[in-house]
Amino acid sequence: MSNHRTGVGPEDPRVAELRTAVTRLRRELAGYRGHLSDREIAEEELTALDGQTSTGAPAADRLRYSLLLITGALGSVSALSPALRELRNAIDLFGPLAPRPTVPPWGVAP
Repeated sequence: MSNHRTGVGPEDPRVAELRTAVTRLRRELAGYRGHLSDREIAEEELTALDGQTSTGAPAADRLRYSLLLITGALGSVSALSPALRELRNAIDLFGPLAPRPTVPPWGVAP
């Protein structure tokens, strides 16, 4: 099977899953008529996620940052929860967030 975006080589199934989840959330968000003060932020991040899928497997930390922004922008809108959950599950396929170095609050590592 060829890559959807480039026509070359097989597509990473994680990328396909992410693309599907992004498309679904975009569709659900477009159909949601309630007021969302940060709708534009969610839409911009969905566009960014879509762009990341065009170059192969995106970085997990960037995906999680986008998820954080989208989740914050959409709040707790129950109508969008299933599509948001699907997006989170697709992002989880790219692995856990890299651990951060342990630095005490005063800024000097032991």
